[in-house]
Amino acid sequence: MNAFLKNREIWLLAAILLLIGLISTRYGAFASPRNLANVFNDTSILMILALGQMVVILTRSIDLSMASNLAFTGMVVAMINAAYPAVPVPLLMLIAAGVGLTLGAVNGALVWKLGIPSIVVTLGTLTIYRGATFVISGGAWVNADKMSPAFIGLQRAQMLGIPLLSWIALAVIASFFVLLTRTPLGRSLYAIGVNPTASVYAGIDVGRTKFVAFCISGLVAGICGYLWVSRYVIASVEIANGYELNIIAACVIGGISIAGGIGSVGGAVLGALFLGIISSALPLVNISPFWQMAISGSAIILAVVLNARGERRQGRIILKKAEAI
Repeated sequence: MNAFLKNREIWLLAAILLLIGLISTRYGAFASPRNLANVFNDTSILMILALGQMVVILTRSIDLSMASNLAFTGMVVAMINAAYPAVPVPLLMLIAAGVGLTLGAVNGALVWKLGIPSIVVTLGTLTIYRGATFVISGGAWVNADKMSPAFIGLQRAQMLGIPLLSWIALAVIASFFVLLTRTPLGRSLYAIGVNPTASVYAGIDVGRTKFVAFCISGLVAGICGYLWVSRYVIASVEIANGYELNIIAACVIGGISIAGGIGSVGGAVLGALFLGIISSALPLVNISPFWQMAISGSAIILAVVLNARGERRQGRIILKKAEAI
């Protein structure tokens, strides 16, 4: 029972339900299944990106370039679609995944082979990828009238009454759950975050595992590049500008430790949902954009404090066990 009550995801889920309950006292339709499904669909891209970021954070690293990767990849596939409308959308999605994976591999290689801190590498590539987006597009936009109906319409298609974007998000969530809980790579990611030195003695290649983590974050950023552009039907240099902060905030609120080694797929998803509900609900109660940012920032600070306290308690427990032995 105590373990159940200490579960971070349970408390976050309770906070989300409380938030929905409070909002529905003023706007009853907000808690309707249809609206909640729309909120889930609207938050799907953030969920996918948060899962990719979580994999990197678990290894005590961070990827600040995900939003720029998304912008570059989205621009690439939008320009291809505008120039060659007959190219099938599944092929464009593969191209987006490949471009994103390549950009993520560049980050991972710099961290692995040159030993540069990830925050420095991705801060640099954040600017490079955003600048490259301007270079290939010449600063021009690709608007809806230049995109083919198939390019725009794929994710708006529905299956069993649910938008395809939501199904894609559910598939990604299931894939990450299997990756982190049922594969040697998942165990290696956690092990590196908990103790990199011990991981080396256990036979884990720390550098190679971090490289793979960055490849995964780049891959999901690339896929989200297509999803973002086709959803908002515009590709420009400015898309997702500053969105890396939302991605990291979703991870922190979801209980993923910035120090690495702690976090879960459920936490990342709930963290993204929490932000998605706030962004959907606060405009309904006429809260100004400034206060929306203040409330989101307060939630992040509270989450960091709770994370720090939780990790400190775990340390005390370990010491007590050691003394008992």
